[in-house]
Amino acid sequence: MSMAVAGLLAGMALGFAGYFGGFAAFLLVAALGAVGFVVGRILDGDLEPGDFFRGREHGDRRG
Repeated sequence: MSMAVAGLLAGMALGFAGYFGGFAAFLLVAALGAVGFVVGRILDGDLEPGDFFRGREHGDRRG
């Protein structure tokens, strides 16, 4: 599945949740979608769980 189709499906799910369930349902679907995305990236091997808890190195400055 291409990223465009995945984005389309996610947008439609958020739209339906917002229309039928209100703003709280929209936020719940968005939050669970974000969690699912992160878990999927971890399972694919694109992301390590330690990336969230590891501090920045001395020379690694962003901004």
